[in-house]
Amino acid sequence: MVHHILKANKNTVHLGGFSHLLEPSLTINSDDRVDVETYSGYYVYDKAPPEFLTPEFLDICQNLAPERKISTGPHLLTGPIYVKDAEPGDVLEVRLEAIEPSLTVGFNAIRTGWGALPKVFTQPALRFIPLDLKNNIAEFPANTGIKIPLKPFFGILGVATPENSRNSIPPGGYGGNIDNKELQAGTRLFLPVFVPGALFSIGDGHSAQGDGEVNVTAIETSMNGTIQLKLRKDLQLTVPIAETPTDIITMGFGETLDAALEMAVKNTIDFLERFVNLSPEDAYVLCSLAVNFRISQVVNIPQKGVHGMLPKSILSKKINL
Repeated sequence: MVHHILKANKNTVHLGGFSHLLEPSLTINSDDRVDVETYSGYYVYDKAPPEFLTPEFLDICQNLAPERKISTGPHLLTGPIYVKDAEPGDVLEVRLEAIEPSLTVGFNAIRTGWGALPKVFTQPALRFIPLDLKNNIAEFPANTGIKIPLKPFFGILGVATPENSRNSIPPGGYGGNIDNKELQAGTRLFLPVFVPGALFSIGDGHSAQGDGEVNVTAIETSMNGTIQLKLRKDLQLTVPIAETPTDIITMGFGETLDAALEMAVKNTIDFLERFVNLSPEDAYVLCSLAVNFRISQVVNIPQKGVHGMLPKSILSKKINL
């Protein structure tokens, strides 16, 4: 096992989407660890305060090569990371070991035509929000005494697919812009592999987010983390699942919340059949009795997200993922 460092610079990041045609920023073996650096705010850097800007980030924003601008999504992603021997049909286990903001400020943006209430809040708005990293809070609005606990996570954790260019906004079976605030340090995420090497990318750091992310963004934050990537040839998945210290997380994506919920429930039933040996009907009943289905996000057009939280404490034996 090797411990790598992947800094974010104009040669190691890409903008707006995923592509299997990108040259890897790093090649690793299964079980290797990576200290990874990410930046957020590519499209707002010219409006940002000085503490939001580093020389490396400015260089990215001003000099990123055209071939690293993949699609029209707003996200700046670090990667892709090529995992040796990964093949389509495998599963990539992403162990999130550490996640922390790298700067003392993040931002929130309302975008015209986006969000849960696009006809009510029609004007764009951009706010830079100070982060109190010592006390692990953000006060918003300023001077109100409203203190938001910082619970950092990466909004985007995803692999490439056979499409030459895939926009970074919608999530899917490849992971991507999941925007699930439960994917914090101590979590394992399992992603299906679609192309050789998996080509994993990471970014879209969030310091704090409510379920739903209703105005389009969270506290968007440049973020550092430590991850371990493990190739799993003993698992077969078609959609991502995750495991926190307390819960199994199933996921559903759809163009409506109803469709996303339906997919999340079906995926939970499939999980309970496969790993807990329940009948489909018993699994369906258990979903109603004990699984908490929550809105991940409603803004990543065209895919809304719902996730199911299955408490591990109710199970009679440990699930081995």
